[in-house]
Amino acid sequence: MFHTSRFFIAILIFSSTVSTGLSFAQKPNILWIYAEDTSPWMGCYGDDVNVDATPNIDAIAEAGVRFNRAYVPAPVCSATRSAMIIGQSAIRFGAHQHRSSRTPKTRIQLPQNYKLLPELLSEQGYTTFNFGKADYNFAWNQGKTYNHKLKKRTDFSGLVNKQPFFGQIQLRGGKNNTENINKEIKVDPNIVAVPADYPNNKIFKEVVAQHYEAIRVDDNIIGKIIQQLKDTGLYKNTIVIYFSDHGANNLLRHKQMLTEGGLHVPFVVMGPNKYVPNGKVRNDLVNMLDLSATTLSWAGVDVPNWYEGKNLFSKNFTPRSFVAAHKDRLDHTIDRVRTVRTENYRYVRNYKLDRIFLQPQYRDSKNFTKDLHHLYNSGRLSKVHKEIYFGERPSEELYNVSKDPAMIYNLVGNPTFRLELERHRKLLDEWLAVGDMGSEAEPIANLKANGDGKKWGQGVNPEYEKYRVDSDGDGLSDRWEIANNRDPQDGLLYFSFDCGGWQTEGWESKDISSNLAGSLGYLDFKLDNKKGTIYKERLQIRETNQQKSIAIKMKSTADLKIFVANDHGNLGNAKYSANSSFQEVLFPLNINTSLSGTTKLEISFRGKKNDLVEIDYIKQK
Repeated sequence: MFHTSRFFIAILIFSSTVSTGLSFAQKPNILWIYAEDTSPWMGCYGDDVNVDATPNIDAIAEAGVRFNRAYVPAPVCSATRSAMIIGQSAIRFGAHQHRSSRTPKTRIQLPQNYKLLPELLSEQGYTTFNFGKADYNFAWNQGKTYNHKLKKRTDFSGLVNKQPFFGQIQLRGGKNNTENINKEIKVDPNIVAVPADYPNNKIFKEVVAQHYEAIRVDDNIIGKIIQQLKDTGLYKNTIVIYFSDHGANNLLRHKQMLTEGGLHVPFVVMGPNKYVPNGKVRNDLVNMLDLSATTLSWAGVDVPNWYEGKNLFSKNFTPRSFVAAHKDRLDHTIDRVRTVRTENYRYVRNYKLDRIFLQPQYRDSKNFTKDLHHLYNSGRLSKVHKEIYFGERPSEELYNVSKDPAMIYNLVGNPTFRLELERHRKLLDEWLAVGDMGSEAEPIANLKANGDGKKWGQGVNPEYEKYRVDSDGDGLSDRWEIANNRDPQDGLLYFSFDCGGWQTEGWESKDISSNLAGSLGYLDFKLDNKKGTIYKERLQIRETNQQKSIAIKMKSTADLKIFVANDHGNLGNAKYSANSSFQEVLFPLNINTSLSGTTKLEISFRGKKNDLVEIDYIKQK
């Protein structure tokens, strides 16, 4: 089988780049001011709350160019930063999984002859530095990449005689602690508008207000950076760029998600007029990989052929028709999602349908995450938000983001948008055909390094179960059971379908076309032809003195006949009477039957065609 990603890498091994002829004295200084976790909620972007509250960011935009529709290649820091420093989407060269390459066993090597952007600039006489975070998902040499060290991020005195320079100054952005900031930059939660994809309550008003405050903190720092450039005489020959690695930190549908909120970032540029026009606003779609290509072009360095970005200020520049992005493993949470954004639409393709949107993550201890779960469990979460955060994940999503920026109304099932759906499917397929290493399973060493014993939690996806120990043979590993408050030694079958990371808990189906994963806490499916079977493999049930019966708590609007079997034959059958509420169906195991030695358990249903069956739990009693 032809492997597109490896083919792509193979053809992209090229010789080192060469200078295009700019003399040393002509080359500009280039400064990336790189904010973490920040959405474009500044005055220059027309935001009502931060109008007149972000004067320094606004000044950059006014003096140069504001890009209104700039999008990062991934919604998480390490994947975006890896891509931008290489100039290519991380799925092309294997750096797409968050926090990969962190141990000797998981080290990722770049393709031969690939060079980091600062290396290319250093070869052409540039002083290079990075103050703060790097977070690259591959092996790299810091000394070779950055040849200068700033004493602090607002001290450029050591650069006066080391021009031209390329530097990155990292800001905390949305991660800024704003609890003790000056009163004059505090934001009243009562005046903010909560995006439509979040509950409009006190907790989320405070989250939104905090993000505004975090941006204001960064704006003050940016003012000091600009002043330092002026004080040292570096300002006139320096191109200044302000942008972010992805959307807001504490908004659950921003950072880590392939949404408008997760991918849309601020991007403003100013500099000498020969490089950057004055007072311009750009509304074309921008891939932030374009900044990487543009940076090299400013420096007079030929853009390598592996770069996916464009020089935004080239005389021959043509606007993009779409931008694409990817989402893969995030900390311990395994996922695979791909998306394209066009002029008015965003199309999303989900590959892992057995897990809900709100999987376990590092923000689970935060009050806003707890609030969502509390509202859901108490039945007070709105229908819209229940579906977004805890509902069944669709294989495809299509949104008219020009009218629905919160991405609430999925248009996939609407025949009016059939042609748009087909067009976006084709665009994504074409983008992926260039190479997507995310289609390959992550090595077990990588999974162990990120899913076991980490501060952000234990991995609860099926990918981890393949190598973990299952002491009692119930089909769920010891680590998984402990993470879900179960006894890993009880030897009892118990499937409750309430783990956000793996909704089906390993159950599969035959004669059923619908997705088994339902809302959080349920397994659901339709009987396509009056019948269907669910099954669980890889069991190793041992002899036990516990009561020998199978219990299924379920509901269905049609009468059903249910049959339970294992490798050795039928274990029992029962009738279910239609009911709109959950009822427990019990299958006593007679003296001639046993679960001991079971490696596969099957449950078959016979009833009304297209009847919806919902299961709360399956357990041994």
